[in-house]
Amino acid sequence: MDSIRKDIKEGNFKQVYVLYGEEAYLKQVYKRSLIKALGIEEDTMNYHVFEGKNIVPEQLIDLCETMPFFSDRRVLLLENTGFFKNKCEEFAEYLKVLPEYVYIIFVEDSVDGKLKMTRNAKTVGRVVEFSTQKEEYLTRRVLEKLQQNNLKITKQNMELFLAMVGSDLGNIMMELEKLIGYVQGRNEIRAEDIQMICVSQLSNKIFDMVRAVTERNQKQALELYSDLLARQEKPMLILFLLGRQFRQILLAKKMGLEGAGQREISAKLGVPNFAASNLLKCSRAYSVEKLEEAIADFADSEEAVKSGRLDERLSVELLIVKYCRA
Repeated sequence: MDSIRKDIKEGNFKQVYVLYGEEAYLKQVYKRSLIKALGIEEDTMNYHVFEGKNIVPEQLIDLCETMPFFSDRRVLLLENTGFFKNKCEEFAEYLKVLPEYVYIIFVEDSVDGKLKMTRNAKTVGRVVEFSTQKEEYLTRRVLEKLQQNNLKITKQNMELFLAMVGSDLGNIMMELEKLIGYVQGRNEIRAEDIQMICVSQLSNKIFDMVRAVTERNQKQALELYSDLLARQEKPMLILFLLGRQFRQILLAKKMGLEGAGQREISAKLGVPNFAASNLLKCSRAYSVEKLEEAIADFADSEEAVKSGRLDERLSVELLIVKYCRA
């Protein structure tokens, strides 16, 4: 990413850019930045967009061989072509002899580094991976956005925000825009603002897993776990959030047995009314003693993972299986 920013700043562009990886939001940001910097976006005669796996390489070559009209550049934006996963020998060779006026931007999900297409693209241009960003980067982006809007947030509430909205930067920025609009007139983001406004992708998935466990639906619970792992959520975070959900279920059960109503439970646990209702439904699946055992099991598993005695991915699977059968 730094290399692309440098090219844009200096106005010294490579003829080929390949943007790939799981971080869709950043890919789109850098794609738009490149197109804008090349100064060709509004030029319908010299700017061409192609998408999908049915692109014919020969047609692209013919287009590249056509001189630009009243411009120094002809720019091609090619998205999701599959050229970097399936052999495309003809166009791979053509990359090495591109006319000097041609600039090509590829946006792909993934690339095969062994293919000639990828190797040649690296030779004449830049192949840049946009992977899921680390928490430090996500935190920095959120803080930059909040500072632009004269807003502050505590470290604890920042952690809450990221735990709720997940690690996808596109979703983070979308939820942040909603949050900024909601707190107009104040200068600080509060925990209750985040809980009220933000769509909790990870937390919702976690609760779906808990509900599947309490319904003894082991297949669904394990499938939901696999989905979270596929989204590169960390097993230790999932383990922690599952344990927290079971603690809330235990508290809801105890308060219910003591005669507290749904609204009172909602207020005491600091969760929406519908969430309190869901917690009470889940609590009916186990006795107080079994829920206390579960909480102890989650704590023991977390300790076993931290000490290296248990694989973190397996720790969650074992608990899912155990409490689906409990």
